[in-house]
Amino acid sequence: MEPRRLQGQIIAVTGGDQGYGRAISSTLARAGASVVLIGVNSETLAAYASKIELAGGTAIPLKADVGVPLDWMSAQTRILEIFGALHGIVHLADRRAHSQFTLLSEGEWMELFNGNVKSSVAITQILQRRLPGTWLTIVGPHLDEAGLQAYPQRGALRGLVEHAASEELRLNMVLPSRASSGEEQSDQPLAEAVLSFALPELQHLRGNIVNVPLAAVPSRRERDMVNW
Repeated sequence: MEPRRLQGQIIAVTGGDQGYGRAISSTLARAGASVVLIGVNSETLAAYASKIELAGGTAIPLKADVGVPLDWMSAQTRILEIFGALHGIVHLADRRAHSQFTLLSEGEWMELFNGNVKSSVAITQILQRRLPGTWLTIVGPHLDEAGLQAYPQRGALRGLVEHAASEELRLNMVLPSRASSGEEQSDQPLAEAVLSFALPELQHLRGNIVNVPLAAVPSRRERDMVNW
């Protein structure tokens, strides 16, 4: 049995029902945390929360669009009503562009900005106002996204994290080397990095930005050859 190093901790994970959020939510739950899965799809949130519960963890789904500050504020209030505390937040700010930089429309750029930068700044601001003791770990844009649109996003988030310590906020960021594989085992190194920042004994860590190298995802042909 894994040590329950986060026993008694209440942790919200945005995008907890998809991508890296799944591996992160499961890892935190196995470590003893009560996990709140936040996203916009009620069905997938409920399904993944049930999976965590069946594995012996504690998880609840909560529908909210964290790109909308009022939605996040309502979600945070609801968590406090249910649990009476919110010790930490893991925010997935890792939306990718579906077009090359020169082809990005204004709508696509604003979707990236709202999902990655605006949401991170809004969560940080609301935490400082209402729960300054709550920690925040951001999963930033993947390092394999080389389009120019990725650099101003990473730069903005880097500045936010590096200077949050001056406001006595506990912010850190992890930058995965690639997008989520969809398989929790191959995404586990990122989840372990997030877990480290969540540990109470490491609460002095803030302003850190960690690049997390991950093994390349095998192609379908490579997987088929292994399974043959």
